[in-house]
Amino acid sequence: MNKEYPSFLDENQIWSILEQEKQPAPSRIREILAKAREGKGLDLNEVAALLAPIPDDCLEELFQAALYLKEKVYGKRMVLFAPLYISNLCANSCAYCAFSAKNRQLVRKSLSKEEIEEEVKIIERMGHKRILAVYGEHPSWNARTIAESVETIYQVKTPPSGEIRRVNINCAPLDVEGFGLLKQVGIGTYQCFQETYHRETYQKVHLGGKKRNFDWRLYAFHRANEADVDDVGLGVLFGLFDHRFEILSLLRHAQALEAEYGAGPHTISFPRIEPAQNSEISTRPPYAIPDDVFKRIIAVVRLALPYTGMIISTREKPELKRELLRLGISQLSAGSRTSPGGYAAAFTNRPEAQQFWVGDERELPEIIQDLQLDGYLPSFCTSCYRKGRTGDHFMGYAKTMFIHNYCQPNALLTYYEYLLDYAGTKAKAEGTQCIMDNIKAMPDPRDRELMFERLRRIENGVRDICV
Repeated sequence: MNKEYPSFLDENQIWSILEQEKQPAPSRIREILAKAREGKGLDLNEVAALLAPIPDDCLEELFQAALYLKEKVYGKRMVLFAPLYISNLCANSCAYCAFSAKNRQLVRKSLSKEEIEEEVKIIERMGHKRILAVYGEHPSWNARTIAESVETIYQVKTPPSGEIRRVNINCAPLDVEGFGLLKQVGIGTYQCFQETYHRETYQKVHLGGKKRNFDWRLYAFHRANEADVDDVGLGVLFGLFDHRFEILSLLRHAQALEAEYGAGPHTISFPRIEPAQNSEISTRPPYAIPDDVFKRIIAVVRLALPYTGMIISTREKPELKRELLRLGISQLSAGSRTSPGGYAAAFTNRPEAQQFWVGDERELPEIIQDLQLDGYLPSFCTSCYRKGRTGDHFMGYAKTMFIHNYCQPNALLTYYEYLLDYAGTKAKAEGTQCIMDNIKAMPDPRDRELMFERLRRIENGVRDICV
């Protein structure tokens, strides 16, 4: 049975905090940034102050603090994944989305078991080990059918070492029993975006379907935790309402989960409204977010929730992504397709079937090369979930900044797997040099020797070594 959960979102309180912090002194900003660098997070008042107008030199210090904290917690590694759109069938009518039930021009498709297998094979041949499975919110995709599709994804294996080791999902909110079914088939993170935390705006943009129920969506993560799905991913669609209100509400949501279950969100995603088929609001967002504001949003959330994985999608162009990686992003999709069947040649990213316009059309090898040139370590790691480091267990490592001791070696090992099995000659040489440089930079000689020993095992055919 689903239970009643305590209310945690007070709009009046949020507006009051924003009013209190609308003109912070530079000295207060610097005090907040000094606290943020300690990695203990920020309260709502402190976040509101960082979102207020501040001098340019304070803004630059904010960006520097975000970069410092991101690298202190996670290091230079950047986790890569591929979205897999299973279906664009949807029973909701959302004003900003091409999947809306009111959009009669969208080419609807729901993948069969065989088509899912084919898509997964293509993704595995790219070298990916982590998938975000995306489902339109439709009765045909209930907990049982979603669970069956997850089982299908895990079962697909392709030579030489193709396998999906972690399936995260983005689907309609379920009841506790439904989340229990997903737990049984081994899902990773359950991702669900509130879209907007402002109730009035929420009702205006959700015109039909079960998604109109604000509270059913708001407490989805509470129900997930009741079913022991303790890795959850939050997000809002920036552009629907005042970004300051949305961020404080998002952080309040994170606080509520931590208070109730001992763990805040495993990830937070940052989608901005992009033009979508037959959606007027998506071409003229009521609260459009320019790039400079977007960069501050990313940096502030990194300081407020230093333990959280932060995701950017293919909505954003490569040039902006490069800047966002320096401000707190730790995960990104690569070589993505945003329509069902989009990885197969017959359905390559058709605009008439996808959810939104794609801003980054680079394929995985190019993204990896660009990451490396910018000093990042590409990672295909999935070890925390499979080693039981989830929920409050993971948070314990992340909050003490000990998680870096897992992230770095697992990034090196999974990247070496990728290079040996999927990279071309030039990319393999450059990537191997990157790995060697990272190992040589390790201060402890015992750690260096252990890493070299693990690399030798991978060279000898051993796969899926993780710590």
